[in-house]
Amino acid sequence: MQSTSARGQAALGPRPAGEPGRPALAVEDEGPDGAPTPPWALVALGVVACAVLTAACWTASHVHADPPLQAAARFLHLAALIVGLGAVLAVDWFALLWLLGRRRLSDVLQTACALHTPIWLGLGGLVLSGPFLRPDLSSPLTLVKLGLVLAVMLNGLYAHWLGQRLRRVQEYPGRVPRRLLMQTGIAATISQGGWWGASVIGFLNSHP
Repeated sequence: MQSTSARGQAALGPRPAGEPGRPALAVEDEGPDGAPTPPWALVALGVVACAVLTAACWTASHVHADPPLQAAARFLHLAALIVGLGAVLAVDWFALLWLLGRRRLSDVLQTACALHTPIWLGLGGLVLSGPFLRPDLSSPLTLVKLGLVLAVMLNGLYAHWLGQRLRRVQEYPGRVPRRLLMQTGIAATISQGGWWGASVIGFLNSHP
């Protein structure tokens, strides 16, 4: 079990890049000049996410897949769920270990950067394959699932913004502000609730 001082160090940002024994933190989710993603770009991506989900609903109501296409879409849907939810679980597990003092904040951020692409690929696969599964858009459960998927997408952009704030916290010594910790916890809760809720509803819809 780690000491109290070790837990305190876990809440701090990484040491300077030149310090031995501690690698510099990767910033894959930032621009080529090291600048964070501007808020207007995240808002624009949120609008795009809403438009993509709306287009998927329109497609679902106008396209009727034959059995072979439906089977292929079902496989893609399941594969996307495994990839996306698995990556989300890994990130949130590292975050929990950090809160318990068993990982550094830099470990969490590096994990989130590494799994950023699989998470969005999983979401994209779910939205792409969903319209070909003949969803009942008049069903309240299906509408709730669509709302959860949209919440996960928008929350992912919010989590990206929180990650940039956590990186800035590491630039000066001290603990992560309590408010930022609460925001991170809320984002993780929304993420888990959205992914698992949509998965449960999908299971229920597939077994009438």
